Amino acid sequence: MVIPKVTEDGEPPQKPDEPAPSTRLQEKRERKDRRLLLAGKAAAATLAVLIFLAAGAAWGMKTWYDSKFTEVSALDQESKDIKNKAAQVGDENFLILGSDSRVGAPKGAGIGTEETVKGARSDTIMIAHLPKERDRAVLVSFPRDLEITRPECHRWNYKTGEYSDEVVPETPQVKLNTAYAEGGPRCVIKWVQKMTGMRMTRFVGIDFAGFKEMVDAVGGVQVKVDTPIVDSILGTVVDKPGLVTLTGDQALSFVRARHVEGDPTSDYGRIKRQQQFIAALLTKTMSRDVLLDPDKLTSFVNAFADATFGDNIGVDQLLELAQSLKGLDTDSVVFLTVPTTGYANERGNEVLLEDRAQELFSAIIHNEPIPGVDTGEDASHDTSGDDSSTDQGGTSPEGQ
Repeated sequence: MVIPKVTEDGEPPQKPDEPAPSTRLQEKRERKDRRLLLAGKAAAATLAVLIFLAAGAAWGMKTWYDSKFTEVSALDQESKDIKNKAAQVGDENFLILGSDSRVGAPKGAGIGTEETVKGARSDTIMIAHLPKERDRAVLVSFPRDLEITRPECHRWNYKTGEYSDEVVPETPQVKLNTAYAEGGPRCVIKWVQKMTGMRMTRFVGIDFAGFKEMVDAVGGVQVKVDTPIVDSILGTVVDKPGLVTLTGDQALSFVRARHVEGDPTSDYGRIKRQQQFIAALLTKTMSRDVLLDPDKLTSFVNAFADATFGDNIGVDQLLELAQSLKGLDTDSVVFLTVPTTGYANERGNEVLLEDRAQELFSAIIHNEPIPGVDTGEDASHDTSGDDSSTDQGGTSPEGQ
């Protein structure tokens, strides 16, 4: 029922005999406005449907990925080695590890196979620190040849991802990469937390054998090099300076090369390239070129899931890390290398500068300025001394 409008004198208004006069222009404008209104409503409805479908697809992909992600035991967030736990509440510390396992590596890839290179060592160990405020990110890399006292650990089976009851005793004066080889992620976490005092909240491991598929999935990754990269073992990786797009096999050589002409030390040069490449890969993955291309995005997620394993990690956490590191050209993201003497000792191992390392990790824990960074000094590495003995490991699998 329609209720008629009542005038001030209480009488309903009289219905006019004819419509009010209007010009053709006014009528045309009214019709246009009605069409725009209908179009706007249709667009809003379409957008709502697309958002609903996108949310459903994203939820489905997240659920699928989280279920496919290989879980291993690594973390010990209640360790007595963690210092000042109150100051670390809300912080996220990702322990990122690159394994040199050749399991699944195809023949002819130039990295060897499981038959020729047995076992699994850590090619890369890196802490990505996101403080509670998420106002900066600090990434600290560790040389694979850093000399450590490896803690007592249960032996790790890199093929099954399981630990045995066999205990590997504490061993001094060994390379850092043996911690993963002997005791797996738990042993690495145990040493890292003891040395840094930081609580590791997430663990991500990447098998380099599947790394190149990730790169090919996004159509290659662009990096800038100042000089050609020629490795005495791998050959010419990049033949000329400037911007270059690295595809899978070339990218794998780029992050693994450690016998490169002109590097201050083998580990230090490789760490710098790894840090540069991670920045470029994250930038490419978070770009519109990938995020808005279903084929590329699906291929990358598939490749990443196949090549990675971890503890307390999933899509949400990886996205948070990627988004935090996306602005890599800003001062809010700092790449560092744990301070060492910059040259190898008589055992072919790099030697940690313990006092400077403690200052660095204390500053990270308390969210204070990083020593050396704000003063303009090179806090990442002390290159004083002779580096001629760095490559005493020769060309054995562990040395490459």
